[in-house]
Amino acid sequence: METEQVSGAGSETACLTKHKMEPAPTSKPRLGGASFDDPVTDGSIEKGKLESELRGGGGVGLNQTTPTKTDPSAKSEPGVPGEFSEEEKAARTKFDPTVRPHASLMRRVSESAMLVNQRKHLSEEQKRLKERMGLLEQVDFSKLHAKDLLPGEPRPHPMTGEFLRCVVDELIDFIGQTHDRELPVLEFHHPAQLKGNLDLDIPESPETLAQLLEDIRETARYCVKSGHPRFFNQLSSGMDVISLAGDWLTSTINTNMFTYEVSPVFVIMERMVLKRMREMVGWADGAGDGIFAPGGTISNLYAVLCAKQRAYPSTKMGGLYAEKPLCMFVSKDAHYSLKSAAMVAGIGLDNCYAIETDERHNMCPKDLEKKINLAKSEGKLPFFLGLTMATTVVGSIDQIKDLAPIAAKHDIWLHVDAAWGGGVLVSNKWKHLLDGIHMADSVTWNPHKLMGVTLQCSALLMKEDGLLEVTNALHADYLFQPDKHYDISYDTGDKAIQCGRHVDVFKLWLMWRGKGRVGIEAHINLMFELRDYLVELIHGTEGFKMVFENPQFLNVCFWYIPPCLRGMPEGPKKNKKLMRVAPIIKGRMMNKGDLMVGYQPLFDLPNFFRMIISNQACLREDIYYVIQEIQRLGQHIVL
Repeated sequence: METEQVSGAGSETACLTKHKMEPAPTSKPRLGGASFDDPVTDGSIEKGKLESELRGGGGVGLNQTTPTKTDPSAKSEPGVPGEFSEEEKAARTKFDPTVRPHASLMRRVSESAMLVNQRKHLSEEQKRLKERMGLLEQVDFSKLHAKDLLPGEPRPHPMTGEFLRCVVDELIDFIGQTHDRELPVLEFHHPAQLKGNLDLDIPESPETLAQLLEDIRETARYCVKSGHPRFFNQLSSGMDVISLAGDWLTSTINTNMFTYEVSPVFVIMERMVLKRMREMVGWADGAGDGIFAPGGTISNLYAVLCAKQRAYPSTKMGGLYAEKPLCMFVSKDAHYSLKSAAMVAGIGLDNCYAIETDERHNMCPKDLEKKINLAKSEGKLPFFLGLTMATTVVGSIDQIKDLAPIAAKHDIWLHVDAAWGGGVLVSNKWKHLLDGIHMADSVTWNPHKLMGVTLQCSALLMKEDGLLEVTNALHADYLFQPDKHYDISYDTGDKAIQCGRHVDVFKLWLMWRGKGRVGIEAHINLMFELRDYLVELIHGTEGFKMVFENPQFLNVCFWYIPPCLRGMPEGPKKNKKLMRVAPIIKGRMMNKGDLMVGYQPLFDLPNFFRMIISNQACLREDIYYVIQEIQRLGQHIVL
């Protein structure tokens, strides 16, 4: 019997605090001896002093004919000229313009110019802050509503600007808290408690802007911080600030990707980024097609639909009724979205064959060949083979070089779900893990996973150009008029099964430019280093045991075996008890709130922890904390 029970929601932890504008401090740091408050307009004093030194003189500007007088009792600060000595006056008269100035003095001129620019910037920033402080003294958001903002607010719309600045202040606070290891990953409450804590009613009359700001704070307070350095729960984790900025702009522009006329920049950008991704896959000159879709599930569905169109073009108009049944093949470790695609596309779950895997959970070529022949003997037409490069749980990588010849032999469409694994193509060190991916007809790649782009960002890449449109086009003439005055091949709507399509490319493009390939590669390489460190800790810490040795990817699966089970012999009885350990620890983990790691069973294996290492904020200390904390939470379990 278990003597310890998981308690309900833990005590409330640190939360977001209401943002307040503090008055500007009266005393400010000094640069070069001058306060930020000093009246600096053009830097003539500092610049003039240095120019004079270059000529061998003292500390006045070139246009000054007499030195500035100062109070003899006052101490001159650095950068502020005092009275010339007789030696300085003599040196001024000996200036030789052919003599090259000393390098250190030239450097000081450069530093002085930088200082002047900094002071000007600070002066302008102070002016803006003072204006904002003055505005805040006049603004009472408790008396304002949405109608007081744009488009109703007259120019220069100060209320709209101030409201959005307050929103951004809240977001910046949340971003800072997300990266603070001293603050929790989440403040957990059970559903009934959370409903009681939140005011989610939709009112008949509008709430004030002050209430909306409070709603933003409260919403953020109870959300899981998936960018926290100790969030390891999902394949997508971390927070890339540049990508986030791109997402903000995308939401601000608020356009649709279906036609060039409403989204010219993003349509061209999407073409360029997809081409770059196809080049990394290994298709010659990046040829082919592609589209950004709302998640890997839809990308996989697109692949199944295109494969069906190639196998049975008549089904677009006549459906599947007049043809013999189609069938498809996926690994039994594949993501459930491929089975979902079989269901949605009308193939049927009974016609989606699960292929056995080996001890490393890679698809078995022999079982694939066997089941293809079985399906044919049953009067079915094999049309689709879905491989996975980095499965969701184990991180296993189907060996395409062994499987592609089988697909070619039976004329089967070959798709690779690299939603999780695709990011390694950016790393010269690790891209070999996906060797052979160029043999695929289509590839799913989710940059919002390993690459760290803000959710969501998923791409379907196609080797054959034009098939996406043939498969999905309905030529709605109210959107896709054939007589437009521009090249209508840039209208993307007929490639998609959806009409409205979100702009997902900009945040990826902006992040990629901001980091370059080498920056993303460095992030990916670090994740593999952290994986190896975690495996080392598991091997060296009592009570921890690897489920699968030598992980193929960034999934590390392990058991924590509490002291009460360590003396038990292996077998069903022990596995039954071990099945209960991970859920108990996870419950305590979430109640405490400072760590999140996922767990699950797999076939006949009892529950184990699945550590996903993709968070760009993660460091070795966070990996060590995982082991330390799981041990602390589980060591006193009695079953």
